[in-house]
Amino acid sequence: MSGPLEAEFLLVRRRDLERLTTEVMQMKEFLPQILNQDLLEGVQRLEVAESALEERELDCEHIKARLQATQSECLRTKEENLALLLQVTELREQSVQQVDFCTQMGSALCTLLWGVSNREETVKIILGMDKTADFFILAGQTVSSFVETLVVNQDEDMEESRFVLGLAGTITNVAAVSCGRDFLMSSCRELMEQWIQLLGKIRPGSCSRLRVLILMSLYNVSIHREGLLWMSRYTGLMSQLQQLLTDPDNEVCLHALRLIQSLVLEPEVLRVLWEELQQCLPHIQDFSLNGNPELQKMAAELLEEVRGPPVEG
Repeated sequence: MSGPLEAEFLLVRRRDLERLTTEVMQMKEFLPQILNQDLLEGVQRLEVAESALEERELDCEHIKARLQATQSECLRTKEENLALLLQVTELREQSVQQVDFCTQMGSALCTLLWGVSNREETVKIILGMDKTADFFILAGQTVSSFVETLVVNQDEDMEESRFVLGLAGTITNVAAVSCGRDFLMSSCRELMEQWIQLLGKIRPGSCSRLRVLILMSLYNVSIHREGLLWMSRYTGLMSQLQQLLTDPDNEVCLHALRLIQSLVLEPEVLRVLWEELQQCLPHIQDFSLNGNPELQKMAAELLEEVRGPPVEG
């Protein structure tokens, strides 16, 4: 059996006890000053700040994750856009190739059509087809679009130019046949209006072959009495022809003179156009004195025919 508990004592020197007592008293005195309200509030603010920092760290991690996801999505989008750009480039190249092919095919077909339409039998066959009027409408739109996008000094030996010349040449051949003139005035008068407007849109000195073909078409239509009367009433035609008489190309001037001569052969038309014709006379007189033999002869004949004002019938 164990004996009764024995008390344990620690032997401390008086001096150490006094020092310890002093320190305890000092701590009791200064501790309330240290642990004041500001310190406690500072500790609380620190705890709040630490809590907010933890939340911000979580938010930052979340934002980093979203940023990585967005960067990945952006990278995928760039790759998709690059693939689309390559597809667009390929499609554009294919489109250019198709346009070039269609232009070459159109040029070849229209050149062939121009060649075979110089026979009256062929023109009659063309006019007997269901799509003839549609063809002439498309022809007018094609030539108009060509003129609208015309490049200065464009080479008339290019495929696009040959395509347009084939269309204009075919219409000229159709207008050279009596039944063709009837068809143009009855079903394609809009095309003839486009032809007259194009004479004023084409820049002087450019596309001479196209303008000559247009003038030849209008000349052929002027042989048709209804076509002649219609052109005599078309506002601005004579002013455009007057402008063409100043063109540097002799062929354009010659065919402009031919059309003027055809228009004023009929006395009643001459009376309608007499005042406008006076504006053209100085140029016609110049041609009768200067220029190449064809222009001199044509100008002299025209001056002889319009020597004096028409007499009222």
